[in-house]
Amino acid sequence: MAKAYMVVTYRSISNPDALAAYAKLAGPAIEAEGGKLLVRGTPVRTYELGIAQRTIVSVFPSVAQAIAAYEGPAYKAALKALGKGSVERDMRIVEGVD
Repeated sequence: MAKAYMVVTYRSISNPDALAAYAKLAGPAIEAEGGKLLVRGTPVRTYELGIAQRTIVSVFPSVAQAIAAYEGPAYKAALKALGKGSVERDMRIVEGVD
């Protein structure tokens, strides 16, 4: 079974306090579904389009577990803490190749 990756990029952060509150809840919610944080931060260097966005990458044992993490009550609580309009971000779940 292929691993799954949850990839999040942040275009803008207008409320850092809300993001911090979200992060305190999101990490444990992801770990509870078997996820592990691999990357968190801004690029050291950018190429091509050169967009230096905060990026988060987590790995899960399966796509089903990644989806369960996002759709579960613990992650929904994290999203509630983040609130609307605090950040502009893109999130996707991608299946690994191995």
